[in-house]
Amino acid sequence: MQHPDGAQPRTEAGFLENVMAGKMKQFGLIAVGVIAGILLSLNFSAVAQRDATRLPLPIDELRSFAEVFGAIKAGYVEPVADKKLITGAINGMLSDLDPHSAYLDQEAFKEMQVGTQGEFGGLGIEVGMEDGFIKVVSPIEDSPAFRAGLKPNDLIVKLDDTPVKGLSLNDAVKRMRGKPKTAIRLTIVRKGEQKPFEVTLMRDVIRVQSVKSKLIEPGYGWVRVSQFQEHTVENLATQIKGLYKNGPLKGLILDLRNDPGGLLNGAVGVSAAFLPAKALVVSTNGRTEDAQRKFVAAPEDYLRGREVDVLKDLPAAVKTVPMVVLLNGGSASASEIVAGALQDHKRATLLGTQSFGKGSVQTIMPLGNNTAIKLTTARYFTPSGRSIQAKGIVPDVLVDDPSSPEFGIREADLDKHLANPAGGEEEKSSTQHAGAAKPPAAKPKADEDKPFVPLEFASDKDFVFQQGLNFLKGLPVKATPAPVAQTAAATVPATK
Repeated sequence: MQHPDGAQPRTEAGFLENVMAGKMKQFGLIAVGVIAGILLSLNFSAVAQRDATRLPLPIDELRSFAEVFGAIKAGYVEPVADKKLITGAINGMLSDLDPHSAYLDQEAFKEMQVGTQGEFGGLGIEVGMEDGFIKVVSPIEDSPAFRAGLKPNDLIVKLDDTPVKGLSLNDAVKRMRGKPKTAIRLTIVRKGEQKPFEVTLMRDVIRVQSVKSKLIEPGYGWVRVSQFQEHTVENLATQIKGLYKNGPLKGLILDLRNDPGGLLNGAVGVSAAFLPAKALVVSTNGRTEDAQRKFVAAPEDYLRGREVDVLKDLPAAVKTVPMVVLLNGGSASASEIVAGALQDHKRATLLGTQSFGKGSVQTIMPLGNNTAIKLTTARYFTPSGRSIQAKGIVPDVLVDDPSSPEFGIREADLDKHLANPAGGEEEKSSTQHAGAAKPPAAKPKADEDKPFVPLEFASDKDFVFQQGLNFLKGLPVKATPAPVAQTAAATVPATK
């Protein structure tokens, strides 16, 4: 209740508020200097190598930040460590930018470094954040997640008994990581399923074999890149040489389906294996000078300091062999760079469904104390100048992919995604189509209780692969795996 003069009664709570306000004001003034110093040092360490002038710090905004910092330190119901507050603030700044910028604490930074080398511990899932839940981007082949039947776009809503809502992506990843042979229970929400279901996975050491190959039949080879890592280019060279030991090839399939991407130099190297020397592979455009680059099919752009050019001894015929590249909605980032380069140079025919559309560059900036930030610094552009961002790559021949997400979520669907500089979020192909890609039909009830069996790529049950092989042979290509009676109108003859 108010007094007649409008003054607030001086309760104990009000007295404490006045005392705390004074302390917080004093603390806030000190904190402004401390935080400004921290930001100055971070700004210096991140930018000192460049010839750019440091931007002035926003003092008024820093003062507000310091006041909030001081209020939490002085009045939060429990004591909070400075490190926790500063780390939370950094996380908040980065996560509010776009879906791919993030703070990497010591553990996350170490895991990222180990992961690019092709071996790490965990469940084997490439994940992102969607509406506060963990979204499966792609399960890694031969991993616990893959064998358990997790699919792209599955939402993980609980880790054991802990709700995911409220956890940061890094916190959720930490909970999923752990010692091999320990179990974790995931609660999954999947579009098309009436209710959430649980899956118990046994953690394991994940060893990703990024390149696989096989001779399909005499004269026809298949190479799959599942992720772009440190040794992907040299592994690709080894696999190609192995295929050519059996004689010349009439056709080659490069399979990039469900490849979530990885290292840029890996994408440049894989493209260089099939393109003429010095051909433009990809360009990047950002605000800083070192974010404005062109990457070409040359050793200096894919070797990463290695002295031996692992591609120099490839059979010359690999530059001209007829090629098909397989794509789907799980093909992202580095795999889109390769597909876009081969498409623009008319080196290969792309077949499948539209790719994910992640056309942004993330730069790892170490901060000291074995932590770093992953910051989006540029956009990718194909050799013809197309931006991949929020559009993806549209195949030359559209073929429905039963292994692709049933309700595909792409980059353009993610909250705070970067816009495509050309505008729009969907690119229409003016090239040959086997037919309009349609969502797969609902599963019959009789199939709902059947155990999930992962697709064996390049098998006789792999519909998209079979259509790629048909294309190379000049046979009709089906747009959908529909019954024979319904496919006649949805086929076109392949062109040479």
